[in-house]
Amino acid sequence: MKLAVSLPYAEGAMSTAELFEFVTRADQLGYHSVWAAEAWTFDAFQMLTALIPHTEQIGLATGIANVYSRTPALLGQSIATLDTLSDGRAILGLGTSGPQVVEGWHGVPFDRPMQRQRETIEIVRTILRRERLNYEGEIYKLDMGLKLINHPRRADVPIVLASLGPKNVELTAELADGWLPVLFSPEKADSVWSEPLAAGRAKRGDDLGDLEVIPSVASAVTDDPAMLKGFAKMGMALYLGGMGSREKNFYNQLFRRYGYVDEAKTVQDLYLDRQREEAVAAITDEMVDEVSAIGDAGYVKERFAAYGEAGASVINVSLIAFDQASRLSQLEELAELV
Repeated sequence: MKLAVSLPYAEGAMSTAELFEFVTRADQLGYHSVWAAEAWTFDAFQMLTALIPHTEQIGLATGIANVYSRTPALLGQSIATLDTLSDGRAILGLGTSGPQVVEGWHGVPFDRPMQRQRETIEIVRTILRRERLNYEGEIYKLDMGLKLINHPRRADVPIVLASLGPKNVELTAELADGWLPVLFSPEKADSVWSEPLAAGRAKRGDDLGDLEVIPSVASAVTDDPAMLKGFAKMGMALYLGGMGSREKNFYNQLFRRYGYVDEAKTVQDLYLDRQREEAVAAITDEMVDEVSAIGDAGYVKERFAAYGEAGASVINVSLIAFDQASRLSQLEELAELV
């Protein structure tokens, strides 16, 4: 089992100096990778590039770059640049994001998400192999035969897809090097995802090797889990209630598949009715425990083991900490558990 870590991206979460100190320490502790989210915050590629001089071995991953706001060619150029500058440490985390970000922030229609992901992956890999780009897809038609001027550091930069819906998970298992699920329940993983994963793996090329499973997990070692679970509930209420419309919220639909049908509906109704505090209160401790690792060291170690048994090879921890000293302490305590 290996650990990765996600960078917090809320306004004021860390100063620039704290960011560099945090990532340097994760690198020294042997963390597998650091993941920079984007959503509608700072640019992920620039954030990761800034970390290169402060690290030596940790992977630098976009967590995630959506496939709508940049062309596949620009994604290929960007990840080739990051990989070269970091001497082969880049990881391209991709996903569709959702209508809120794609349409509400970027002003791009949220259409044909899976086909767009498929074509993006195929084009990016063509660019990284430095082959001439002649491509005839449903969305992208490229016929100039151009190829990347520069020689990339690697032709096989890992491509990891963030996906939740069954068809999208199937696509991930078919095409990607890794899978980055959020709100992942190790106990429910088999019942929810075994069929789409099996269907995708059946179509998977031999050249790809095994699919790496990298769930994002809210994590903290603490003797007072109640307070930190309360903080986790705030994030879950946002995802289940506000990250999408009433008809199209992937995270809410996932919790319904976990069996929390009434609870998920209540959270969404409250959140969309702007009763945010009530929505947070409607998230139960059981729902938090389903998808997190928050508790004393023994409990967190057991949870990490459960994720491993569910197929995870890397756990991407989202630390629940409120200052730099706590963040650094959590990095060290979690690293000791694996």
